[in-house]
Amino acid sequence: MTIQDRSPESDIPGKPTSASRTTLSHIMTGSDTNLLGTVHGGVIMKLVDDVAGAVAGRHSGGPAVTASMDEMAFLEPVRVGDLVHVKAQVNWTGRSSMEVGVRVLAERWNESTPAVQVGSAYLVFAAVDENGKPRRVPQVLPETEKDRQRYQEAQIRRTHRLARRRAIMELREKRATEGVED
Repeated sequence: MTIQDRSPESDIPGKPTSASRTTLSHIMTGSDTNLLGTVHGGVIMKLVDDVAGAVAGRHSGGPAVTASMDEMAFLEPVRVGDLVHVKAQVNWTGRSSMEVGVRVLAERWNESTPAVQVGSAYLVFAAVDENGKPRRVPQVLPETEKDRQRYQEAQIRRTHRLARRRAIMELREKRATEGVED
């Protein structure tokens, strides 16, 4: 696979994956807990969305909004006192959209043990202009073999998202023509 420095229909120079890669770290406190005494999944999801938004804004050079969140996986519980690191990077870009991959790691704040992966997610962001309309984004330029793998996997996820959306719309149209109400 060859990825060019510029998209054929744009004068926007591409950006390497490392240009917008970001880590957000946060210590979990008692106000972050759910009824089971572990950190609420919604708190983790907000951190994921925050760091992914920062990455998308950095890559696109301006505002970007969350279009979807795919495959949010919680692998291990997060506890009060854990230092959570949320790492994100742009995996793939389209005309105005970007897939951002996020890994969530946790470690005890007062121990020197290695951080453990506790979650992961993929989000799609759309770059918007001052009127909220889509705007072009620079093509992402994978730098490592792992970056190239993420790029290819993101293309597969995009194909599946579009196919799922198309199948749902076709089903809704069919039900509407048959007079079936939702």
